Amino acid sequence: MAWNPQILGGPDPQKRDPEDRIRELLEKLQKGGFGRIILFFAVGVVVVTGVFTTYAQVEPDEVGVILRLGRYVGTVEPGPHFRLPFGIDQMLKVPVQRQLKAEFGFRTERVATRTTYATTDADARRESLMLTGDLNVAVVDWIVQYKIKDPYQYLFKVKNVEEMLRDISEASMRAVVGDHSVNEVLTTGRQRVATEAKLLLQELADRYETGVDIQQVVLQDVNPPDPVKPSFNEVNQAIQEKERAINEALAELNREVPRARGEAEETLRGAEGYAIEQVNRAKGEAERFIRIHDEYRKAPEVTRSRMYLDTMSKVLQRAGQKVVSDESNKGITPLLRMDGASAVPAAAAIKEQKR
Repeated sequence: MAWNPQILGGPDPQKRDPEDRIRELLEKLQKGGFGRIILFFAVGVVVVTGVFTTYAQVEPDEVGVILRLGRYVGTVEPGPHFRLPFGIDQMLKVPVQRQLKAEFGFRTERVATRTTYATTDADARRESLMLTGDLNVAVVDWIVQYKIKDPYQYLFKVKNVEEMLRDISEASMRAVVGDHSVNEVLTTGRQRVATEAKLLLQELADRYETGVDIQQVVLQDVNPPDPVKPSFNEVNQAIQEKERAINEALAELNREVPRARGEAEETLRGAEGYAIEQVNRAKGEAERFIRIHDEYRKAPEVTRSRMYLDTMSKVLQRAGQKVVSDESNKGITPLLRMDGASAVPAAAAIKEQKR
């Protein structure tokens, strides 16, 4: 049965004076009961703190840098690890597998399906305005993508690596742009500028022991200053039209030259074929004439009659109307055609017959 102070006639705990409660707690503390509670609580806190400060988890894209009493002692790979508790060992996690980037001349506000950019401030405009080798001005926006290759150098060799990287990136880009003309920077030489800036930036990063590996330098946007942009666009348009006209002329040249060569080759092959045909025909005619001459010498009359009959058979086949007349025929009235047909072939045939 629970103790009820009202039944026993004692005071109600909820209506007791706060001073009495404080006095009662102090008496318990003097007797040692409350002291043991505090001791147990303190021991529990120490144990829990020791457990939590002993275990550490390193993510797959990170490495852990161990500091023992503030001094570097080593680097651990991803996975679970144990260390000395109570802050004796401190672990700093460095994302060595993560690709980091720095933007120059612009600032990305939000990355989504449609990326939005923040309004360009004075610092961004200053870092993107550059002087080219031919003493012209270009506005260059670029991105530097890098990874951390040496965690020790990244953490302890340079006080602020990101700020140092921005400074040497700007210095590298200005040095490279200053070695090229404005047309190269704006048009054909953009890739070469980016490559040279990457090499120079990596050299400076290694010299200052920043511990970063430059993955890529990308020229995001290169434009002339706003006051001269319309004139520059007109020049670019003229250059593009010139290139288009040249490409069209080259395309026409590539079409016409092979066609002309094919026609010339066809003409040459036709002439060679015609020459071979005529030579073979002449040789055949000569050989035929020799054969006929040999036969004629053997039998002149027979050969002459055969040649006459062959010739007449060919001629009469091409003649239109044929009229055969004989001197022994009497009382035959010649028929004169009135439909416009020529009587010359017939007359020639009659003369030939009489002959």
